[in-house]
Amino acid sequence: MEKKKQGNAFTRFIYSQKTAPYVFVLPFILSFCIFWIYPMLSTITMSFQNIKPAGAEWVGLSNYAKLLKDGVFHQAVRNSVMYMVLTLILLLPFPMLWAVLIDSNLVKAKGVWKAVLYVPALTSVVISGTLFRLMFSEYKTGFMNQVLAFFGQPAVKWLKMYPTSYFALLLLCCWRWTGVNMLYFLSGLKNIDAALYESADIDGATAWQKFRYVTVPLLKPTIIYVLTISIYAGLAMFLESFMLWAGNSSPNNIGLTIVGYLYKRGIEKNQMGYASAVGLVLLVVALIINMAQLIATGTFKKEER
Repeated sequence: MEKKKQGNAFTRFIYSQKTAPYVFVLPFILSFCIFWIYPMLSTITMSFQNIKPAGAEWVGLSNYAKLLKDGVFHQAVRNSVMYMVLTLILLLPFPMLWAVLIDSNLVKAKGVWKAVLYVPALTSVVISGTLFRLMFSEYKTGFMNQVLAFFGQPAVKWLKMYPTSYFALLLLCCWRWTGVNMLYFLSGLKNIDAALYESADIDGATAWQKFRYVTVPLLKPTIIYVLTISIYAGLAMFLESFMLWAGNSSPNNIGLTIVGYLYKRGIEKNQMGYASAVGLVLLVVALIINMAQLIATGTFKKEER
């Protein structure tokens, strides 16, 4: 009888309208604390330490002071920021134009085009990075050098020079993520009332005027979302560069990113304290840039009543 009463009490507690919301939210809270809060606190602590096999030694701000003088880290930051800026230039307007074009009546077999553009995102980064490394090989057998040879041009060491290496990296990025961003913009276009375009047609608006004064303003929430995730993705890029150069040993560190430098220090050289400081700097930089763009785009602006 006592077990039955306890079971009934537990059932009433679970199905209570007051406790049920907390029960449903509890798994998220636990996973957030275990997989985000705890690692974050551990990283902050380790960034002030020198981690050794026998234990940890408290070193204060020396890891951060070392970062200020670390030229390789500065280059990794420049590489990541440049990659982020270039990907924003490419992966915002072009996927938006693709989405507008596919959403219009000018394109047939829309499902086929969506699938074709989205399939690269399903490809493993390891496989795609390896394929692009072979495509941009410095030897004459490389695909891009074969194209140059067809036009009578000499072979190029694509991955050993800044302009050509970033061309390969950006081409890999656009090949993988154009379809993903296009789907984001397509979902935003579906929320725009068709009556607005009909009204614009009645007023004699051109296709460009409809795109500028109807489509773009009403796509602003989607644009801000894609911009936010693209900033973070650009700064946190690692595996694409790692596979394109078959590791962190690119010539003159032209392919080294912030996360790649974190991996080199933390995993390859077992300097976890210094790597933790690098990771926290990356987090702060990403937060500052994203907060600045959210404020600039008016996301935090209070609505007027």
